[in-house]
Amino acid sequence: MATLSAWPWNNLGAYKYMLYGPFLANVVYSRIQQGSIQWESWCLHLLIICALRCEVYNRFTCFSNMLFLTRNRRINQKGVDFKLVDKEWDWDNFIILQALIGSMACYILPCVTNLPIWNTKGIIIATLLHVLISEPVYYWVHRWFLHGNYFFTNYHSFHHSSSVIQPTTAGSATFLEHLFLSAVIAIPLIGTCLAGFGSLGMIYGYLMIFDFLRGLGHCNFEFLPHQLFQAFPFFRYIVYTPTYHSLHHTDMGTNYCLFMPLFDALGNTLNSKSWDLHRKISMDAGINKVVPDFVFLAHAVDLSTSIHQPYIFRSCASVPYKFALYQIPYLPVAFVAMLLMWAKSKTYLSAFYNLRGRLHQMWVVPRYGFQYFLPFALDGINKQIENAILRADKMGVKVISLAALNKNEALNGGGTLFVNKHPNLRVRVVHGNTLTAAVIINELPKGVEEVFLTGATSKLGRAIALYLCRRKVRVLMLTLSTERFQKIQKEAPVEYQKYIVQVTKYQAAKNCKTWIVGKWITPREQSWAPSGAHFHQFVVPPILHFRRDCTYGDLAAIRLPEDVEGLGYCEYKLDRGVVHACHAGGVVHFLEGWTHNEVGAIDVDRIDVVWEAAMKHGLKPVSSLPNKH
Repeated sequence: MATLSAWPWNNLGAYKYMLYGPFLANVVYSRIQQGSIQWESWCLHLLIICALRCEVYNRFTCFSNMLFLTRNRRINQKGVDFKLVDKEWDWDNFIILQALIGSMACYILPCVTNLPIWNTKGIIIATLLHVLISEPVYYWVHRWFLHGNYFFTNYHSFHHSSSVIQPTTAGSATFLEHLFLSAVIAIPLIGTCLAGFGSLGMIYGYLMIFDFLRGLGHCNFEFLPHQLFQAFPFFRYIVYTPTYHSLHHTDMGTNYCLFMPLFDALGNTLNSKSWDLHRKISMDAGINKVVPDFVFLAHAVDLSTSIHQPYIFRSCASVPYKFALYQIPYLPVAFVAMLLMWAKSKTYLSAFYNLRGRLHQMWVVPRYGFQYFLPFALDGINKQIENAILRADKMGVKVISLAALNKNEALNGGGTLFVNKHPNLRVRVVHGNTLTAAVIINELPKGVEEVFLTGATSKLGRAIALYLCRRKVRVLMLTLSTERFQKIQKEAPVEYQKYIVQVTKYQAAKNCKTWIVGKWITPREQSWAPSGAHFHQFVVPPILHFRRDCTYGDLAAIRLPEDVEGLGYCEYKLDRGVVHACHAGGVVHFLEGWTHNEVGAIDVDRIDVVWEAAMKHGLKPVSSLPNKH
């Protein structure tokens, strides 16, 4: 690697945050020795400033990925994929660097310490130093050095390699580049302090505005109204727009400025399309130009998993869900957001990806898992699902697939309610359970002769039992309802009905090593399984891994084809590129161009058809190999 291109703490991983340790130790020591925190301590202010700067970029990233607000204002319509998330994982390195530089400045320059809270003259001087020195210096170095052959190839190309610019892209650069940027930032700050007009308000304000404008330029959606620049044309040269800076990434050789296009105008590097494109995006904001071909209608599981969204924490959403301590401070915010979503009661767009040149989106019903079991909430939930289906139909969506509890049999009969109520729907409604059943069946070991099935009279349980009995597999159906059992048994061909057996206690499976779990079972109920048994499951939430002498499968899932683009989030606890089988079932329905609705009871005769279609299109089953605990 080129000299000073790598960060000194690259190998530390998450331990890089220990570099803040000396600042924190100083604050704690001050508290112990003085009996109170000394607010004039520069270590305390550095910690506060770093936290605020991180939040500026995080909240800007959060806002830019709120597709339900920004989808019609996006400049680059590509999705944020895992490659981009990983590339920009350490975007905040520059904040650590500038904190260390700031601490050295406090030691070397006494004028930086013991500053007053506010000094109006200092604000004016800092602004002048930025406009007259920082802006032209940045423009000159950016244009002639960073975009020169050697420096661009060895340093600046990394920043430009982001397929979709995000606020975090502003921090995704090499060590040398951020040393230069730190010098640009230091000119107004240190210059004002040396002049004797420094203040805490000037330092906080300058850094927050600087980061805000950096996030603004990289946010990838246009929210500044074009009318502002039409009414006051000189504003075009005072502050740039997201559109303006995005052109620098797509049409290099133009728009080099830091924040003020004035210097591009003076240097004859202003992109001629800047304001026309800005006006077009701003005017088209109210037009829904992007219509997805496929929609997966999901829902939140609980309060903590609601944080696992691309527009909350992009990095968190890019890995399988796992509760972490850093999420705790955000739970109150998530709770308030939950109340607001309930009040708004409108389905929102969470994420999207492209497959075979077709747009696939995930919409989310603002309801949480526990609400689906509240009798008084069912009508409201069905109304939201119905509105989402009608909205998709109006937009021209071809297939909408219902996730997990959105297709609950007790809620809406697996989607039957909506199809019967609106017989002229053009959008195809799909519960995707046919592929879920196929995944579970194809996970079973070859030559299996007997299975124990819980949740046996559910939609999936019924289909699995009828399919397996035709293969002469003995199915022990756990159910207390003889009537429901007999109804399912009579659906099987007469010669295969003997393979379906009703059992009423878990003890009946004490010698069966293949359990298919469709209803949550307690550790005590699991104890009846023999040693070496394997638990296949289609129950939400998954059962506890209680038995150390048994193995547990994951929920039915499918890996999307390798040519999927723009996928940068993990679906609940699944790995990257893996989605729940019901989600994949809707994808297959769309790719095959099937014109029927897949609602209500599963058509057992179509299980193999759907499975073969999924394999044909490059979808792959996720191996549920034994996971010993």
